[in-house]
Amino acid sequence: MNSQHELTLLYDGRCPICRREVTWLQSRNKQNKLGLQDIRAEGFNPAHYGKSLDELMAEIHGVNADGCLIKGMPVFYAAYSAVGLGWLMAPTRWPLLKPLFDRLYAWFARHRLRFGTLFGAKPCQDASCSIRSGHGKT
Repeated sequence: MNSQHELTLLYDGRCPICRREVTWLQSRNKQNKLGLQDIRAEGFNPAHYGKSLDELMAEIHGVNADGCLIKGMPVFYAAYSAVGLGWLMAPTRWPLLKPLFDRLYAWFARHRLRFGTLFGAKPCQDASCSIRSGHGKT
């Protein structure tokens, strides 16, 4: 991991929604504070982060500059903050709204690959793009 980044975002490069979000964040990453790592890239080893691919696929993860692994909605706040747009995600941290955003994200994470067809992706034809429920809740 490159410590020059405030956060390295671990994302699924086969997920159309994820790719769109990453492309959008990268276009705003003028100070290069956000690192990006496709967890489906050849040579990627999830064990380096103490996780399995299933765990990383179950929900978004990120790695802070100090090496601390974070997951779920805090990753989005950290990623947006790294590109100077943390204010967009600030409501996800407000005490009254945080539980709602956490539940909505958990639901979305389980179904994100199905939603990808809305962005022109072909429906999955094999198990390589399935998200197994019950994994990643450590």
